[in-house]
Amino acid sequence: MSRDLAEPGTDPTGGDEPTTPARDGRVADTDSLSPDERVPPTWTEPIARHASRPIGGPLGEHAAVGRHWFWTPLRVGLLLALVALALGWFGKAACIQQFSNPPSCAANDKACQQQQRLELDWRANRPYVAMCYSDVVPLYSAEKLHEGGFPYQVHWTEEQKDHNGLTIKGRDGKPLTYDRYMEYPVLTGLFQWANAKITDLWMAVSDEGWLPGALPVAVYFNISALWLALAWLVTVWAVAMSAGRRKWDVVLVAASPLVMVHAFTNFDTLATAFAATGLLAWARRKPVLAGVLLGLGAAAKLYPLFILGPLLVLCLRAGKMRAWTMAAGAAAVTWLAVNLPIALAFPRGWWEFFHRNSIRAADPDSLYNVVAHFSGWLGFDGNLGSTQPPPTPSWLNAVSIVLFLACCAGIALIALSAPVRPRVAQLCFLVVSAFLITNKVWSPQYSLWLVPLAVLAIPRWKPLLGWMLIDALVWVPRMMFYLGEDKKGLPPDWFLGTVVLRDLAVIALCVAVIREIYRPATDKVRQLGDDDPCGGFLDSAPDRFVINPRRRNRSSADAAPTGTPTGAG
Repeated sequence: MSRDLAEPGTDPTGGDEPTTPARDGRVADTDSLSPDERVPPTWTEPIARHASRPIGGPLGEHAAVGRHWFWTPLRVGLLLALVALALGWFGKAACIQQFSNPPSCAANDKACQQQQRLELDWRANRPYVAMCYSDVVPLYSAEKLHEGGFPYQVHWTEEQKDHNGLTIKGRDGKPLTYDRYMEYPVLTGLFQWANAKITDLWMAVSDEGWLPGALPVAVYFNISALWLALAWLVTVWAVAMSAGRRKWDVVLVAASPLVMVHAFTNFDTLATAFAATGLLAWARRKPVLAGVLLGLGAAAKLYPLFILGPLLVLCLRAGKMRAWTMAAGAAAVTWLAVNLPIALAFPRGWWEFFHRNSIRAADPDSLYNVVAHFSGWLGFDGNLGSTQPPPTPSWLNAVSIVLFLACCAGIALIALSAPVRPRVAQLCFLVVSAFLITNKVWSPQYSLWLVPLAVLAIPRWKPLLGWMLIDALVWVPRMMFYLGEDKKGLPPDWFLGTVVLRDLAVIALCVAVIREIYRPATDKVRQLGDDDPCGGFLDSAPDRFVINPRRRNRSSADAAPTGTPTGAG
């Protein structure tokens, strides 16, 4: 069925619910869009066109669409996400395998059988050789979760190490030690603690024979993986609801190679779920709910708070500061409501997250370490160990903060001087990318933060999949680098070389986004007649404050029109 002759009120890719287009031509807040309002990816994306060949090829011009009772773009995306998450779990499963120590006992050797116990099979550097490493597994014991104590209250002592991993000793010859606490933000710390409590309950029921048994750490990983998978499914749902006419782009979020590698590397899918739902709430013109969700996200990982920055600049340009104030106020109150009880009850434990980040040296895959390695430079703070406090003030901290703020200022200038107000997702992607590139820490799972924002900001399948594949493949040399050259691993040059490729890929996407901001006629979202599907109060709002309005007037002819859709091309 052609786009022009499609039956009204039908869903082109599944579902038969009626549609309710907005009167001005923009897509209404519903998952059911008529065929002329949704973008078939097999018509616009070469990758999707080629991938569709095994199932009959691209959607035909006269195809009967909107007939299926179940399959919609969202449900297809959720199914693909389940497949990707299952592959991600199998990729980590090798690190929760168990073995008996001693390995075997004779059938009649009761004494040996009594000594036999299960252990986690991390022999022969399995986490790096099998590339199954996940922070979730070692943190179960490293954060003392297996002992049942409350995080931020429980503390332990560790020895300070230098950059060679050797213990630092004081003048009296005794090792220098320091107190450690849970080093994650409050919501993530409580998430880990709750999963540890569920693990204790599981083990108690298992001992009675009602549930299958395993090592507690294996049970803990699987329980954590269940909630992390659900959080990613929420992320996929929120992106689909925020994508406007381009709902099929959600498959890039659902089946991203980064999800298969890093969904269970750490706890970051919690933050992506809050950030994505926060953006959706803003798109639905619910600033208080958006602020609550972003505040919860900031209590899990700091980055969802960065979304308020682009919203501030865009609301300033559109004269919608009241909506931003409501969102920012709700975010602040929510963050305080989560953090304040812990901060008052256990101030030292609560401060550990901020303290550890302030003394942390440049991570192996930060640009600072790349430059230091290839140039022989010792870094802004010298060659510190993993637990050595940096000098006061820390030049590395200062430089990374100044560079990030400078990037934010540049992005704000772009937002206020562009011929057409940028879309929310475009600025959010630029800000989070700037933070990762300039920050002294880019843990591999942080790349998950960019996936939903990138898909909403620049819905071009080929460059997005290229970046995701490069970023996911960094995991291979990273694991071989941590294995060590003495154990047939890779030298650091290979690992750092792929880090540079990843950073260049992200920078290339940023350049593409900036180009589309200044040439809105090339923006695939605006080519369809939309202004900003994630904009909420900003969508199609007139400008109130613009830098260099003369340039804006000269460039207005290049802007894509908004209003009536122009087709799926």
